[in-house]
Amino acid sequence: MSYEIITLPAYRTVGLKWEGTFSEIVPNLKNVIQQVEDRADELEKKVNPNVQLGLSYHVIENGFVHYAVYEVSEEQEIPEGMIEIWVPEWTYVKTTHNKGEDVQKTYTDLHQWLFDSDYTAFREAGVDYYDPYIPIKHEHYPVDRDPNDPHFNIYIPIVKK
Repeated sequence: MSYEIITLPAYRTVGLKWEGTFSEIVPNLKNVIQQVEDRADELEKKVNPNVQLGLSYHVIENGFVHYAVYEVSEEQEIPEGMIEIWVPEWTYVKTTHNKGEDVQKTYTDLHQWLFDSDYTAFREAGVDYYDPYIPIKHEHYPVDRDPNDPHFNIYIPIVKK
């Protein structure tokens, strides 16, 4: 696995929110991700139309809040039923999960890299997180991925230890 430290400027996203427990992921979360994909043409001001984002925040016990979104310009209006999320400028560790690999192993390796590095996962002040290791996970999915065996980039917000 290779890891890269990068800083991304703040950006705006629009899409759908899903909130639930780990046991509710299938099929509920996949359905929300598919709904956003099906409605992507409503977002005419996408910054990168070939990448759908999955922004996960582990702020509920035994689960998380997930935003299935696209990055959009400020001119984009919010379609009915969708929401807007602004992501602040953060520094991330970036890695890639490859098709055919075990996503659990990808995250286990990433956790080990964080443990061994000069960085720790970023936590927003005043927010209770239920994942002690990687409380915020941003995944960038190419729209041409295989939904049953996807490849995608992972971005974890980090700070120096």
